[in-house]
Amino acid sequence: MSVPVISIAQMREWETITWATGQTEAEVIRRVGIQVAQIARHLTRSGDTILLLAGKGHNGDDVRAASEHLQERDAILLEVASPQADFSKLESALARRPALIIDGLFGIGLNRPLDVAWVKFIKRINQAQLRVLSVDVPSGLNADTGETHGAAIEATVTLTIGAPKPGMLRHTAWPYVGRLEVATEIGLAACPLGGALQWTLPGDFLGFPPQRPMAGHKGNFGHLAIIAGSMGYHGAAVLAARGAQRAQPGLVTLFTQSPVFHPVAAQLQSVMVKPWQRADRLPGAFSAILIGPGLAAPDLPEEIETTVRQLWQESPHPIIVDASALDWLPPEATPQTGLRVVTPHPGEAARLLKISTPEVQVNRLKALRELSRSFGDCWVVLKGHQTLIGRSEGDVFVNSSGNPHLAQGGSGDVLAGLLAGLLAQPALLTDPGRTLRYGVWQHGAAADALQAARGNWIVEELAEQLGNVR
Repeated sequence: MSVPVISIAQMREWETITWATGQTEAEVIRRVGIQVAQIARHLTRSGDTILLLAGKGHNGDDVRAASEHLQERDAILLEVASPQADFSKLESALARRPALIIDGLFGIGLNRPLDVAWVKFIKRINQAQLRVLSVDVPSGLNADTGETHGAAIEATVTLTIGAPKPGMLRHTAWPYVGRLEVATEIGLAACPLGGALQWTLPGDFLGFPPQRPMAGHKGNFGHLAIIAGSMGYHGAAVLAARGAQRAQPGLVTLFTQSPVFHPVAAQLQSVMVKPWQRADRLPGAFSAILIGPGLAAPDLPEEIETTVRQLWQESPHPIIVDASALDWLPPEATPQTGLRVVTPHPGEAARLLKISTPEVQVNRLKALRELSRSFGDCWVVLKGHQTLIGRSEGDVFVNSSGNPHLAQGGSGDVLAGLLAGLLAQPALLTDPGRTLRYGVWQHGAAADALQAARGNWIVEELAEQLGNVR
């Protein structure tokens, strides 16, 4: 199950509840140490040097516990009591160019500015440009606000304890947190707390999508219509179609602009490709419609915009709107007869809300809520680092998968196609929120799998990898 994003005070309350059950801090620390060591071994190879920095508090205890489980690694444990007295020891350790540093200097309890000696110590670690695994929170970062206490470790990976803290999800914290992982199976009591944000875990999708009936046929799994592609942007239509195919709806029909019909059709086999023709309604019985990828040419026929607005307001089927088509949505609250989804990146969200992109990034949750309210309580997939999925009210889910190599042209087209292909299937409409979350998570997890295998993968390979991660 997903875990809530909770404050430092809530984390302390959760710990108090846990200790009242008879669980001990020592046992939790032991389990945390095992998980820290697991990630450290994943980030290194046999024989590599690992530098462990242990402060005075429980984060230091977590690192000490991890040191016992670093088999086949050259582990150097540096107990840091004084940044001044131990600075020369740090220099000696860094001179060995460790493959990984495990940061356990400060935890979430730090509530004061760091003095000059600590700032110097932390900046020296960052200057080394080595991979860092931070335990619970990058040392020096305020886990509630996302601001630093004068300096903070720039982690490659942060393994936070129990649940994410809100500051770690703020854009100001991203350069320090790196990839955020959550240590959940560490012996804490069931979390009795909640919040507006929920952190997605891979286990949320065990048994999902459900197995198909043995006697199922293509008529059982929906028919997706895609309106995409224009002169200079025909590749977006192809990528969206390929993303949709990986969701395995029964049928996919792609309507594209006549000037690019031939290059689009030549790249697709099982997708039915048709030239766009002016019509009052789409010719066919569809179970979902995706509109937008590659509709960016300046000479598009006006009726496309009219069709988008009409479908958005009147269609009883799921409508997924992406890219340029977002600007064609009616600004008023929309009377809905079917599921509605928008998939903006931060720049598109800013344009729709008539604010700046930095304003969106400062409060992504607020931006998502306002977008949903603006367009009839639709579902919003606010893309970017830690993509958000939700509506104007209720839980909003933070995606935990993906990496910076998703920042390639066409990645969003693949995602839009995958989401639409999933939502075209009647069996997956019973819980559209989970379906959207799964599609976003699978998209990011596919990128993670590709990055683990090779560093120069391309978006076409991303479309091929979708659905292979479990």
